[in-house]
Amino acid sequence: MGNILLFSLIVGLGSALVIIPISNKRKTKKKEKNLISWPFVLMVILIIPVVFGFYYFTNLDRNISSIWPLFILVTATGAFLASGKERLVKGILLVGSLIIGVYFLTAFIFNADEKYDYAQMDEKIEIEAFDETKTPASVPPQFARNKMRKAFGQVPNTSYYELGNLQIQKVAGEYVYIAPVEFSGFFKWWNGDQTPGYFTLSATNSSANPVFIQEEMVYTPSSYFNKNIVRHIRNQYPNQIFYGDVQLEVDDNGKPFYVRTYGEFISARNGFAVKGVVVVDPQNGNTKSYNVDDTPEFIDGAVSPEAVSKQNSYYGNYIHGFWNSVFAKSDVKLPSDEGTEANVSPIFDENGDMYYFTDFTSPKEGVDSMLGYSLTHARSGEAIFYTGNLENSYMDSRGALDIIEKKFIEKEWRGEMPVLYNFYGEASWLTPVMDSNGFLQNYFIVSAANPEISTFADTPNQALKTYKTALQRGGSSVDGSSNAEQKQVSGTVLRVYKEKMENYTIVSFLLNNKQNYIVSSENNPLAIYLQEGDRATVDYLDTGEGFLPVKDIEIEGLE
Repeated sequence: MGNILLFSLIVGLGSALVIIPISNKRKTKKKEKNLISWPFVLMVILIIPVVFGFYYFTNLDRNISSIWPLFILVTATGAFLASGKERLVKGILLVGSLIIGVYFLTAFIFNADEKYDYAQMDEKIEIEAFDETKTPASVPPQFARNKMRKAFGQVPNTSYYELGNLQIQKVAGEYVYIAPVEFSGFFKWWNGDQTPGYFTLSATNSSANPVFIQEEMVYTPSSYFNKNIVRHIRNQYPNQIFYGDVQLEVDDNGKPFYVRTYGEFISARNGFAVKGVVVVDPQNGNTKSYNVDDTPEFIDGAVSPEAVSKQNSYYGNYIHGFWNSVFAKSDVKLPSDEGTEANVSPIFDENGDMYYFTDFTSPKEGVDSMLGYSLTHARSGEAIFYTGNLENSYMDSRGALDIIEKKFIEKEWRGEMPVLYNFYGEASWLTPVMDSNGFLQNYFIVSAANPEISTFADTPNQALKTYKTALQRGGSSVDGSSNAEQKQVSGTVLRVYKEKMENYTIVSFLLNNKQNYIVSSENNPLAIYLQEGDRATVDYLDTGEGFLPVKDIEIEGLE
């Protein structure tokens, strides 16, 4: 609080010195024979509360560059009230303030190249294949919020509170959604003083139920005055540049912390470059800042999704400068706005590291062709841009959502949170499907390169199994996961199960090695003749699943 008072005093004194004519000050001194200029004092008294109120309620950084609009107003008023040589001097100050204002207002035109250089990404062709023995964090946020709201009865004094912002993270090795309980208004905060805790819900198991964790928090986004978490952080770091909302992070012991990303302007109070994160204990208000390289291990999202979205915009729009992004748009790639948090979607890799996913599309209207996609590490901010297989034209996230809407047009279901994965060597969109009430109905997978290949099921893993069959039916090469090794085995068939589909047959069989296999007659037509007691040689992918995908099968006597 002391910093903002001092800042307001300095700004008030400086403004009054420029506004009040020096001639008036001299006359007052001669007349009263003292150093007090009552117009000057009155002006200081008027300006200080205005400056204080503005910075207190907006939580704007208290750098001298932030007062440039006031500088223009003050110098214009001072020049108007002055006369003679004093007007000339203050007129020069006014011109200088206008030049500074124009510089700040037009910086976005001239620093586009700097923004692009900052946002540079390493380029690769395709992400590694997904390990199908794992379960992707695919529970959609809206569905998670609905379940948490229905479980709100677990919260003591329920009428005082409401559900806060939802974040996904890894806690004690599990992927979960975290949502704090927030005050529902000023008087609820006045009477309650502190919130009781937060909800947690599995991000991989749609049948799991929310659990309320009691952890009292005093400094929160819904608190007021100096207990407001954003204002508390600003008071601790008055000159720091922040970008993005505060987010709740929970350590492996279940203790909550609020975090906020800080950085610096690219130039002239325009653009943003990430430098680190501020961490706050919401129980006692203790704060500490970290560089991105020194971020505590339990924090998954040191870089805010808003900062990543901004970085994606720099990379996609400013490859040839600002004017190209407006007119010619040569090589421009527009980041998708289908993400779940600030137009990006948080996902986790097989190592448990969180990334923000974004696909890029063409600026041309009516085109749903994807021009690539990016993954940005949520702790370091380092990003990789994937071009995809240039021999194929990939459908973007909007195209995947359109397919889902057409597929379930009668039921009025829609997709949410589309994420591109490499399933069995095929770039594929995995999308949860929601009904009109926001409840999860199924998981839809569609090939990005071959939209006619699609499937859906009640769980992501079930959808993966049927998708594998759909790929075989469509003639695609099922390459398995990044860990899958192609092997060969020979043995006697113990059991056979055949399932007739539309134009093909799915053959599941058990060999005498007690391992199950699955093959489609679409790619292996002779598989329909497989019988118990046959000797067979099978080329398969060791994916670790209950039914291993067969690439080729030879049945003795049928070669």
